[in-house]
Amino acid sequence: MEAAAGLLRGPRAVRLRQRRSVLYSQPRGAAGQRAAGAAAGPAPLLALSLALRALNCFLVQTSFVPDEYWQSLEVAHRMVFHYGYLTWEWAHGLRGYSYPLIFASIYKALQLLAKDDVQLLIWVPRLAQAVLAAFADVKLYSLVQHLENAETAKCVYFCQLCSWFTWYSCTRTLTNTMETLLTIFALSYYPIKGSKMGSSCKYLALIALAVVVRPTAVIPWIPLFFSHFLQEQRKTDLMLHHCIPIGLVTVGTSLIIDRVFFGEWVLVQLNFLKFNVLQNLGTFYGSHPWHWYFTQGLPVILGTHLPFFIHGCVLAPKRYRIFLVAVIWTVLVYSMLSHKEFRFIYPVLPFCMVFCGYSLKHLKAWKKSAASFLLISNLLPALYTGLIHQRGSLDVMSHIQQLCSNSHQSQAFVFIMMPCHSTPFYSHVHCPLKMRFLECPPDLMGNESYTDEADLFYSDPLGWLNKEFYNDTLLPSHLIFFNVLEQEISSFLASRGFEKTATVFHTHLPQGRVGSHIYVYRRKT
Repeated sequence: MEAAAGLLRGPRAVRLRQRRSVLYSQPRGAAGQRAAGAAAGPAPLLALSLALRALNCFLVQTSFVPDEYWQSLEVAHRMVFHYGYLTWEWAHGLRGYSYPLIFASIYKALQLLAKDDVQLLIWVPRLAQAVLAAFADVKLYSLVQHLENAETAKCVYFCQLCSWFTWYSCTRTLTNTMETLLTIFALSYYPIKGSKMGSSCKYLALIALAVVVRPTAVIPWIPLFFSHFLQEQRKTDLMLHHCIPIGLVTVGTSLIIDRVFFGEWVLVQLNFLKFNVLQNLGTFYGSHPWHWYFTQGLPVILGTHLPFFIHGCVLAPKRYRIFLVAVIWTVLVYSMLSHKEFRFIYPVLPFCMVFCGYSLKHLKAWKKSAASFLLISNLLPALYTGLIHQRGSLDVMSHIQQLCSNSHQSQAFVFIMMPCHSTPFYSHVHCPLKMRFLECPPDLMGNESYTDEADLFYSDPLGWLNKEFYNDTLLPSHLIFFNVLEQEISSFLASRGFEKTATVFHTHLPQGRVGSHIYVYRRKT
């Protein structure tokens, strides 16, 4: 906290404060405090954020969920290099190309510069996310600075940097990450009472962009927009001169981008909402009880910030109630869907940080102790989840990358026998190696007896392998699977001449089909 405060004080700020002390002898109110805070520009804070988020990026070396790669980097790789794999969502128009186009642009630039090395393809997109995350941190600080004062803004900024889940997620190439960052940017222009930074055009444009990236981004903004509409005196102008034009331009641009890459007109936002909300087919990937977000989801992503969040909700002025309404509303809406994940409610975390910072600021004598508690208690989960838990999915890709430089690349055939989409694919290999994995597309036809390939495999792994590879000429050159599968298929491995060449740590918490280690087997030549 003290270090961050020091960065905000420079010679110019000191001179400005001295001039003000000469010109104005009366005590400062809230407005005076805001002006004093504004004197320390955001440049030092941005430099700090950029450095921390760059470090953040390189200290997150684990996998989170498949969408981190399969709905962004894998699509971008295919767009630029013309080989790769698209999941079933792209065949049915549930995802749009607007978000992958960002990473495709990065890949294309690297290709034109002849710098399309696989490590750069992996890390440059993540560094781009880290830069956006740093700007979002500063935007959140600036918002609270204008609403309250520099001291409260520093507390909110500190809480944002301390959040273990933000550390874990903000540099990942997930649509949920971009949705959250755009939510912070939009929030900084939202016309809340007491703020002079409000801009209907800017915040609506940013919301529209977030909806293009992920249609569910509209959920937290429904109560916020409704509140804005009620207090807006020129309601007709708001709708005719802002909402409708911005909506038409955004949707139109999204339609054109998707028309180019799909080859036909596709309204992906409608298809996405139809699949996940109206048909609720997301249950194919698991379901949870209705209260899961309240009893597990929100408490886990808040972590030790939870008591500060509750305390801040009690203390915060009435004008911040709309932020709390947005949090509760979002959690309630997502609670109505059977399929639940921690990342789905990530966009409400910045709202929560405002209340956490407000709580920290008002602890007074306990502030330093509370700040130390937040820092230490979040450090362990941030480092553990970022450096250790579920790292095998990425580490094993280095073993596949080695096959690209092998003179026998054309003869290599890698079969990943793990729960579908457990690892990245061509975006982390970057050579046209023959690869295959167990697929698990949902049944969109409503067939009750439908079973995907992954479930068929795990119901009888040995029988499935003997049936699938009935001829030795069909055998893969390399098999990759979790250690929990080894004993069950040991007879197949021995009879077909496979030998273990690598053991890769994955997690201390194996569960079900996911083991603690990943094994790499190679067929003897």
